[in-house]
Amino acid sequence: MIEIILHRPEIPQNTGNIGRICAFTGCKLHLIHPLGFQITDKNLRRAGMDYWKTLEVNEHKSWEDFLKSKNKPRRIFLFTTHATKPYWEADFHEGDGLLFGNEGTGAPKKIHEWAQSNRVTIPNFSNGLRSLNLAVSVGIATYEALRQIKS
Repeated sequence: MIEIILHRPEIPQNTGNIGRICAFTGCKLHLIHPLGFQITDKNLRRAGMDYWKTLEVNEHKSWEDFLKSKNKPRRIFLFTTHATKPYWEADFHEGDGLLFGNEGTGAPKKIHEWAQSNRVTIPNFSNGLRSLNLAVSVGIATYEALRQIKS
């Protein structure tokens, strides 16, 4: 359906939960290295439960290797707190990729420059809070993309 792309994720529990979302929705997961944990981490397995076994995971050595990959999505949207366009204004299609930076620093400048007009945000309606948890953000984005595709 759609593909979730995590750029250098740092927290195994988040990645485990995201893997579970992907397995539950039939989405592919791309992990761009380096990771902040080992793929065999018990916290990753605990958060992903037995769902991890049914998940299609593609690992990439670097951002550059991901871009060269034959199995990368054809269109990619970067979810970032630095965009002004809300995610619900994006026009998602089957096969699209939803890209997320890591928990500590988000996506680097080179990815923001690469994404250009395909940068979207989950609007912040709070007074000064920074951002949502990565797994929560992926859940919100995934279900909006699937809602659009299934409509």
